[in-house]
Amino acid sequence: MAMLTDCGFDLAAQVRDLAARRDITDAVHRYMRGLDRLDPELQRGAFHPDARIDCGLMQGGVDEFVAFAQDLLATMEATHHLLGQVRIELDGDHARGECYFQAWHRARGEDGGLRDLFISGRYVDDYACRDGQWRIAARTLVTDWVKDDAGTMDFFAANPGIVRGARRGADFSQTH
Repeated sequence: MAMLTDCGFDLAAQVRDLAARRDITDAVHRYMRGLDRLDPELQRGAFHPDARIDCGLMQGGVDEFVAFAQDLLATMEATHHLLGQVRIELDGDHARGECYFQAWHRARGEDGGLRDLFISGRYVDDYACRDGQWRIAARTLVTDWVKDDAGTMDFFAANPGIVRGARRGADFSQTH
């Protein structure tokens, strides 16, 4: 059996690096879940209180952005945000990152018909560790592509017994 060696690595530094990446990724996950479950406190908890956000449709501080996002998404019947690769570059108590995402939005068109709006892009973030908490300090949403299609509820009508996602504390993951 081969012996593991440290290969010249500082084990304590490696553990700090891994813990920072874990905590940053957790902040990004909280943000995404807060969007889909319409949970403003979860979404807000991903950011430092003085963070600045530019999502294209609005630019501002955390409270303004969370209110904007929650109000906008509440007009939709459902959303599903999927996180892709996350690249993080650490520098002490600061970091930069790029997170790929795809987001589906079940909305109503001007005619009242269902629409499936898909948005794909990246979050370009600055992160900071303050008081032992890694959170987003600045975020810019970069949109790479958008697709807007007519939607249908045919699958759900044909399968009424399936467990469906819900919001505002009513999702299976929150009630089970």
